[in-house]
Amino acid sequence: MPGSKQTEAGTAAAADPSAASRRPGAFHLDEGRTTSARRSPKAFEDGIELTPEADDPFLSPPELSESDLDVALPRRRGFSWGKLALGALSAFLSLAFWLWADRIVRDLFARADWLGVVAIALVSIAALALAVLIGREMIGLMRLGAVQTLKAEALDISPRTAPKTARHLVNRLETILSHRAETARGRAALAATKDDIIDAPQLLDLAERELLAPLDRRARALILAASKRTSVVTAVSPRAVVDLAYVLFEVTRLVRAMAELYGGRPGTLGLLRLLRDVIAHLAVTGSIAVGDSIAQQVLGHGLAAKLSTRLGEGVINGLLTARIGIAAMDLCRPLPFSAVKRPGIGDFLGDLAPITGRDRTS
Repeated sequence: MPGSKQTEAGTAAAADPSAASRRPGAFHLDEGRTTSARRSPKAFEDGIELTPEADDPFLSPPELSESDLDVALPRRRGFSWGKLALGALSAFLSLAFWLWADRIVRDLFARADWLGVVAIALVSIAALALAVLIGREMIGLMRLGAVQTLKAEALDISPRTAPKTARHLVNRLETILSHRAETARGRAALAATKDDIIDAPQLLDLAERELLAPLDRRARALILAASKRTSVVTAVSPRAVVDLAYVLFEVTRLVRAMAELYGGRPGTLGLLRLLRDVIAHLAVTGSIAVGDSIAQQVLGHGLAAKLSTRLGEGVINGLLTARIGIAAMDLCRPLPFSAVKRPGIGDFLGDLAPITGRDRTS
């Protein structure tokens, strides 16, 4: 047996020559490291200031409310190369159309005189209708421009402004709103103060309370009704395309109603311009922040746990419609909000989501 063990050890040594001469050794992990790589701890010099947690925007982000958002104002119109190109192209197409019409009328006269006379009568009727349509659109744009000019002048009113200037501005406001029956009592109240001496800002505040406060209540009712309709229809509609089409229809009707309420009464071009300004305002300043606050208010009060998914989406769509209505109210109102509180999303939340309102009070 001992001989067999020696034979096996010899066989292993023959297979691995280095195994017979290998000796155990110790290895140090710090070998090869120089002492210069080690750094002794030291204190930082004075001059480094840490931001307090209360001032750190990541640890304590500011909460945005509806009053923190910018008020929607129309964009200033100016020279545009796109408008110049569109106008030149429109003039060229008009010349081409009239040359074509002239050729058709000449051909009809060559065939029969009565055909030429009928063609001239039809072209004259079409030209008259087109002129009336263009005139109505221009008048609508002028009314919108008058409202926006009045608002711009009201923003420039200061305590140093002469009361006569403010009185003239109020008279123009009464002219714009004279077609609204809700302003009759306010116009009578302002007429009673005609001989009184009132500072310019106070006179504008008085005009806002007497003339615009009744219209503001009507505007809030319009926004609430449109929001409720949008909420119900989008909650029961089976397709997202139907939701989008109805929201677009409701928003267009709401913007037009808001403009007519405050004396704008726009045509088709004026309505398109208002829609563009409202969408631009929401895309730049208000939609993201207000959308986040809506989600926090709706989901934070447990509405999603109590209602179905479709009904929750309908409530959110209704609140977004209300946000568009508030922006349209800012754009169409002849005076900025000063003496009267500007409505916010919270004013419509309890009406659109009654369960949320009960959760809040309980």
